Amino acid sequence: MTTLNPPTPDILSPEFIDDPYPFHRVLRDHHPAVYHEATQSWLISRYADVAGAFRNPAFSSRNYDWQLEPIHGRTILQMEGKEHATHRALLNPFFRGKGLEAFLPVITRNAAELVDGVVRRAGGELIDGIAGRGRADLVAEFTTWFPINVMVDMLGLPRSDHERFHRWYHSIMAHLNNLAGDPAVTARADQTREELREYVLPIIRERRDGDGDDLLSRLCRAEVDGQRMSDEEIKAFVSLLLVAGGETTDKAIASMVRQLLDHPEQMAEVRADRSLADAVIAETLRHSGPVHMIMRQTEEEVEVSGTTIPAGATCILMLAAANRDERHFRDPDTFDVHRPDLDVAKAFSGAANHVQFILGRHFCVGSLLARTEMTVALDLVLDRLPNLRYQEGFVPHEAGLYTRSVPRLLVEFDASAG
Repeated sequence: MTTLNPPTPDILSPEFIDDPYPFHRVLRDHHPAVYHEATQSWLISRYADVAGAFRNPAFSSRNYDWQLEPIHGRTILQMEGKEHATHRALLNPFFRGKGLEAFLPVITRNAAELVDGVVRRAGGELIDGIAGRGRADLVAEFTTWFPINVMVDMLGLPRSDHERFHRWYHSIMAHLNNLAGDPAVTARADQTREELREYVLPIIRERRDGDGDDLLSRLCRAEVDGQRMSDEEIKAFVSLLLVAGGETTDKAIASMVRQLLDHPEQMAEVRADRSLADAVIAETLRHSGPVHMIMRQTEEEVEVSGTTIPAGATCILMLAAANRDERHFRDPDTFDVHRPDLDVAKAFSGAANHVQFILGRHFCVGSLLARTEMTVALDLVLDRLPNLRYQEGFVPHEAGLYTRSVPRLLVEFDASAG
């Protein structure tokens, strides 16, 4: 008797977008490398294949020429070889070691002010008859603002421009998630590109000869072997930061808090022992990472799980599917801060055994910044929002395709004790 494989899941279907995880298993088990007609892309879903693709020069990031360059300009994500190495050397000092430590007060201040704002608003809602208790949407009031505010402050831009950058950020993310090709979304993204360019380029030119300590001024002066980034390259990097430093951390923090609310026994452990913070963050990135898919392009014909993918093909590497591959992680759908098969010590480096930060030469340059922001957010939420729980009747539900998290996080907490 012949057993037929289940059909290939359609990643654009409402069912997949509502809950992709069961379909990830179907892909891994039956269609680990398969052509998806609607996106004209190859879907790759097993951990070993995704991790291998990141380390294999046959898979390049030339897809960003059409995917990202129209909105950001040419960025480090598109670069290879010496060009990539030079630009990474220019950026690394600002996102590693003492370069990152210099910005820690900015991160802490932003988080404290935002959480304080949540608590103050919650106090005002006591008139609604919720004595001694606060209410908030942590996504709308905290996570969606926190990383953007941090980035604007790190760049040394006016705090009055937080809202402008927040709007640009959402426009760019809508464009990147616009796999269906909505022309209105594309038009807004085009407008954002021009507005951001007109805003940033004069500031870059002004700071070229300055002595400021902000990130933008330091990028303008940075050199490697006598080479500096051009005005356009710095502008493109600022645009990229809105996504890489905003969207992903926003969604990661929301998912982290959601997972702890869903697992109160683990929240209690972390509240009592903050040395578990790295484990919480690493497990969030593995189990509920914000980036579900990332594209690559084949430079030559390659074989993946017995399937031949031609040269010049666009491949969608299914990060979320790979991070829940039972071939690599035991009981992968379970959130467990004590997971023995996740290497927490290496989780924020190029030697990580999850794939949320990418692996190989394009490993995320901002991984330690994301870790710092998530640690600060975790401490402040646990310390300043006592007895945190969901509002009655609220059930969190993820949304998103390319990037994914909970769009709302309606919580209650003891504001009077904060």
